[in-house]
Amino acid sequence: MIKSRKARKQRKALYNAPHHVRSAMISSHLDEPLRKEYMLRSVRVVKGDTVKVMRGDEDVLGHEGKVQEVNTKTGRIIVEGVTVAKADGTEVARPIHPSKVMITRLNLTDARRKTRLTKAKEVSQ
Repeated sequence: MIKSRKARKQRKALYNAPHHVRSAMISSHLDEPLRKEYMLRSVRVVKGDTVKVMRGDEDVLGHEGKVQEVNTKTGRIIVEGVTVAKADGTEVARPIHPSKVMITRLNLTDARRKTRLTKAKEVSQ
């Protein structure tokens, strides 16, 4: 990314990053069985993946649900069932950083993603 260790320069590089770089930043670790199956440690999170929340408050910690939305602009994902109460009592979706979740089931409806995962598996063997 950027060579500087300064936090403000790291943030600036993150905010000004092009779309293809931002897309790569929205990746998350794979569950142990998936890691052994595909020979990969992490993969990009997409809509439809099932994830488990590994970090956060007690109310969301350990929650498992499908990814409803991936926002590359903010670098956050929306997981179904993970909400926070507003001051007026209404529940709204709570954005989570992808590094704080673990993918437990992959959405393989995209043929390109499926072939890419299987190619990575073949290369490592």
